[in-house]
Amino acid sequence: MALLPAERAGASSTSRVRRVFDAGGRELLPGALVLDESHPGLISYDMHALEAYEACGATHDFLARVFLRNSIDNRGMAIESTVHFGHRYANACWNGRQMIFGDGDGRLFGRFTPAVDVAHELMHGVVQYSARLPYAGQPGAIAEHLADAFGIMARQYTNRETAAQSDWFIGAGLFGPEIRGIAIRSMLMPGTAYDDPWLGRDPQPAHMSDYVTFLADNGGVHVNSGIPNRAFALAARELGGYTWTVLGRIWYRVLTAKLAPETNFRSFARSTVEAAAELYRTPRVQQTIADAWAQVGLPVSAKSRNRLSLNSTTTTDKRRTDS
Repeated sequence: MALLPAERAGASSTSRVRRVFDAGGRELLPGALVLDESHPGLISYDMHALEAYEACGATHDFLARVFLRNSIDNRGMAIESTVHFGHRYANACWNGRQMIFGDGDGRLFGRFTPAVDVAHELMHGVVQYSARLPYAGQPGAIAEHLADAFGIMARQYTNRETAAQSDWFIGAGLFGPEIRGIAIRSMLMPGTAYDDPWLGRDPQPAHMSDYVTFLADNGGVHVNSGIPNRAFALAARELGGYTWTVLGRIWYRVLTAKLAPETNFRSFARSTVEAAAELYRTPRVQQTIADAWAQVGLPVSAKSRNRLSLNSTTTTDKRRTDS
């Protein structure tokens, strides 16, 4: 299928602004500036800083070239990161303003900067600026799913992988050498990413029949996101080719135009089919997405009355400014 207009035009990435800071093992933000592309003379040879710098640049370019998005907030914000945060801090996260990278505890997790899946955390910023999803229950799980979906697409785009070539892992390579696991999550096969005496078994369900209801994890936002993750991966593999050229465009339309605080799995599924009908005239795309949702226990009709031409919706998307 055809590439998006931004890719055909070779969208420029020269507007990106990245800054990397070093916390020096303390929990103080942002830390000392060590990399800044607006000051060519400022050079860091720290591997963590360089990896964070490159990962953030790759994510920025993916958003700009594929979705014509101007950085995380769509208004050209600088992408700032802090490395060496805390002592043996075993996490990487978006704190609402910037990226934070720990060095890992050396046992369960190694350093967090090598993974291109850094994009997952940056995508939380994109979700933050594009939708008002409360981070709890099904809306929170949708936010996690969106971060995974756009994060995996950013990695696929960087590696030029098709849906069939992708391993569909989130956080592959982050575990320490003694952990029995492949990745943090598997989008294609939720519940199979790890099975370890220390971490336990991957708890993600792959179907609504196994949906988990509990208070921990903000109502299971990281756990139940496995359900929409699998639907997305199944649809991408069935459509074939590069995930971001068709399915990604549909998901981006949902993210920027169709989400509400009360959005749940079922309404989200309906929105993806509606967006497919609005963007593409072929019923195959809508049916493929509907079939994928049915396979995870969320049946939705592939019929829609709203079919707009590809050219008209492209123009609308270009003018949109997220709030």
